[in-house]
Amino acid sequence: MIPNVSLPHLRAARSQAKADIEAILATVETEKRDHLNDTEKTAFDAKRDELRGLDRQIDDAEENERRGNNAASIRSQYGQAPVPAASGFSVNEPTTYRKGDLAGASWVRDMTAVALRSDTDAAQRLQRNTREVANETRALSTTDAAGGTFVPPLWLINEAITMARGARVIADQVRNLPLPSGTDTISLPRLATGTTVAEQATQNTGVSNTDATTDSLTANVATIAGQQVISQQLIDQSPVNMDDVLLADLTADYALKLDQYVISNNAAGKRGLLNVSGANAVTYTDATPTVGELYAKGADAIQQIHTGRFLAPDKVFMHPRRWAWFTAALDTAGRPLVVPTANMPQNVLAAMGSVVSEGFVGTWQGLPVYVDPSIPINLGAGTNEDRVIVLRSSDVILYEGVLRAEAFRETKADQLSVLLRVFNYAAIHSERYPKAISVIGGTGLITPSF
Repeated sequence: MIPNVSLPHLRAARSQAKADIEAILATVETEKRDHLNDTEKTAFDAKRDELRGLDRQIDDAEENERRGNNAASIRSQYGQAPVPAASGFSVNEPTTYRKGDLAGASWVRDMTAVALRSDTDAAQRLQRNTREVANETRALSTTDAAGGTFVPPLWLINEAITMARGARVIADQVRNLPLPSGTDTISLPRLATGTTVAEQATQNTGVSNTDATTDSLTANVATIAGQQVISQQLIDQSPVNMDDVLLADLTADYALKLDQYVISNNAAGKRGLLNVSGANAVTYTDATPTVGELYAKGADAIQQIHTGRFLAPDKVFMHPRRWAWFTAALDTAGRPLVVPTANMPQNVLAAMGSVVSEGFVGTWQGLPVYVDPSIPINLGAGTNEDRVIVLRSSDVILYEGVLRAEAFRETKADQLSVLLRVFNYAAIHSERYPKAISVIGGTGLITPSF
């Protein structure tokens, strides 16, 4: 539910919710699936409930608007003296905003109330005042010192500009499990060396006998946290819920930092995908790289997972700039090598899906491609290389707790401040099967030219 907003804002919110639902369904259709995954189902159900709530609010707002119009019509017809044509108000009735009336309605306050809270009563007073002043001749303008000083700024809170932050693309595409409570490490038993079988030399002779050995693999639990101190005055006096704005920003940055943790962290027991010991390293070295050469390296990355893990990879991750480089490639006849559909008359290197900045964008080597701006672009000797990751995503487990957003008044009571805090615990098991990860790197992945 969205309280205290105007009918146009409600309708805009409904359009956005409907667009979000259509985007979820479009992703499923693009990936040729016949069902929603758990994350998509949760998002779909939430948006559907939001849409239903908005429909109820819109119905109520439209009914209130009709009642208000009917009441205004009755007051105009029976409650006031006859009015001049086209004036819209009685000449005998006091004006809405009266000079010197310090206890009456305030034009500036009403303008602010409409801008910040979409106050319907204030909006009606402003509309009435517009009709009143339409019958007067004014020589003032919006220029400062000529009336403009009295034109207040309009603060469109609903269009507030938030920080642009990347999402948790790769973190959401690996296997996600809830973090167990009561521990700071998660250990998995592992068969280090296995048994053997062999052809029996002759009947009644010994068969192959090799004892298996075991060990364990441990992931350490990391804490990802952030805080912000704000004044009590800002919370009390601002018509905007600044605590909500700042907590939302902290939460968005948490999602970004968790994604970077999964990709790039380089500490024992916390290895990100790019730093897994024993992963398949595919080197692409070329001073003048081409998409055709990188295509061959992609095949190498895939076959190394086939031959090392003995199971197929299922996802490819790259930076948005790398996918854009693919989409810009042309064949010798000037035709694109990455096309909106695979059923094209020319040979293609990849097929486009959705045009997005983060998430699923198409297919390459038969695998779905996800772009993630959290993949570094400052790697290599020239600090200008990115990486392409080919992965069997179910072999990587991200354990994550329940994100907590909190506010504390007591800790900063001596300075009349409030401390806002967001934190969570997470652990990454990326080294269960190192051969399930292939990383393509080298000078062939320097900053692309377009």
